[in-house]
Amino acid sequence: MSRMGHSSLVGLFLVSYVCNSRAMPATVKQEVMNDRPVIGILTQIVSDDVMKPFGKTYIPASYVKYTESGGSRVMPIRLTHTTAEYEEIFKKINGLIFIGGAVDLETSDFARVAKIFYQLALKANNAGDFFPIWGTCMGMQLLTVLVAGENLLEKTTAENIALPLNLTTEAYSSQMFKGFSDEFMKILTQEPLTGNFHHYGLTVKIFQENKKLQNFFTILSTNIAENGAHFVSTLEAKSYPFYGVQWHPEVNRFQWDSKLNYPHSLHAVQLSSQMAEFFVNQGRRSSHHFDNPMEEASSLIYNYTPVYAANFTAYEQIYFF
Repeated sequence: MSRMGHSSLVGLFLVSYVCNSRAMPATVKQEVMNDRPVIGILTQIVSDDVMKPFGKTYIPASYVKYTESGGSRVMPIRLTHTTAEYEEIFKKINGLIFIGGAVDLETSDFARVAKIFYQLALKANNAGDFFPIWGTCMGMQLLTVLVAGENLLEKTTAENIALPLNLTTEAYSSQMFKGFSDEFMKILTQEPLTGNFHHYGLTVKIFQENKKLQNFFTILSTNIAENGAHFVSTLEAKSYPFYGVQWHPEVNRFQWDSKLNYPHSLHAVQLSSQMAEFFVNQGRRSSHHFDNPMEEASSLIYNYTPVYAANFTAYEQIYFF
């Protein structure tokens, strides 16, 4: 072998060594992410007479599609299990959504089961076992009841209206909005991207007067109701991965009743998409899982068929249980 050939081989060895050394830093640790998350959705109690022939509880398909669009599968959670069964379910799912509706937030089965999961989530997160919860509309209201230990809601009618968000200073450093560009944060404050369909809510005044709520949550946005009430429209917990919105991000892409003010603009669709991806990515941080693939498959929403409901509800499709 010539001297030049030997030098070339040495050079190649050194380049290879340097490249490989840079590609495998021994001191860098990455958080393990779960790329097969399952988000639980707590079924809602049927209260409308026109829906009662179909089942006792339900989940609008828009919530299911919304969650799936973020990259997760969905497990419907019924209200008829025992506490021990809910504890087992909790070990398998990677997050939980409380949807909107109309039930008693203190005495209903929906509130009872939600409290079980809320307490399990508190205990788990305190022990370093990451588990997120999301509440939409009544679901957010329920979170405030669980934290405060009482129902503090007041009349804050914002029925069938799309609104921009009045973002607080804290929103810009929040977990929920940290992935949003500066430009899109500005758009949130200028364009009516959030669909509101509620008669009650948590006023900013009540929030500021309640120490439990103040210590637990940070207000990310507010809005003004039709009666002039200043209400909380977006919040997140200070020390837990718990999030709530008084508005409905799922309707922007998955509900189409022409009589209702569902925001369908490009930016409204983008907002819905980013919200779904945000919460599912929170679920990816949970290590909970099913031990049995067959049990996992049998627990998912795919085993149920939604009912076409646009002719008697504001939803296109509904899963009944």
